Amino acid sequence: MAVVHWPVELQHGQVGLRPLKASDGAEWSAARQRNISWLRPWDATQPPGAEDGARTFRSMARDWNRQARYGRMLPFVITYAGAAAAGSRAKRPLVGQLTVSGITYGSARWANLGYWVDEQYAGRGIVPTAVAMAADHCWFNLGLHRIEVAIRPENKASLRVVEKLGFRYEGDRPRFLHIDGEWRDHRIFALNVEEVGPGLVARLR
Repeated sequence: MAVVHWPVELQHGQVGLRPLKASDGAEWSAARQRNISWLRPWDATQPPGAEDGARTFRSMARDWNRQARYGRMLPFVITYAGAAAAGSRAKRPLVGQLTVSGITYGSARWANLGYWVDEQYAGRGIVPTAVAMAADHCWFNLGLHRIEVAIRPENKASLRVVEKLGFRYEGDRPRFLHIDGEWRDHRIFALNVEEVGPGLVARLR
């Protein structure tokens, strides 16, 4: 597979996407620990007998970035200027994660998109903006045709994201992904590039 341009940084208003880095370990772990009860119902888990073995955050980040350089995935963290202290010039804090995975080229040209956000920043339009930027990048810079999002029926916050952006509901997939210790049903939402006009960021405006 051809090497693609990576790293990539995207920005719209106060919301940013930048590559997940090995040096993000402490900040990422603190956010995950702080939000453990908020995120656990939606977290992917390994089914019995499929454990890959423990690995460090640093090795995970390096592996994901290596895959990104070969066009297989895009491991972003979500940043938010509104999370910085007033008057601070420090880097924008990490408030979540967005991953484009399963990137497929050839005659398919599609990918899956998943995300999470720190509970204290939920409801501020951060995730819809991040999803819009990532999807537009995939369509208009990577040349993908289809972006798909799989969401558990109970995850009302994530359902609001795709509804706000106009993703098309395509139906349910029973026991689709292993989440929170069990195989869980998911609702599938998708958009093709022909359906988005100038893009999803433009829709937000």
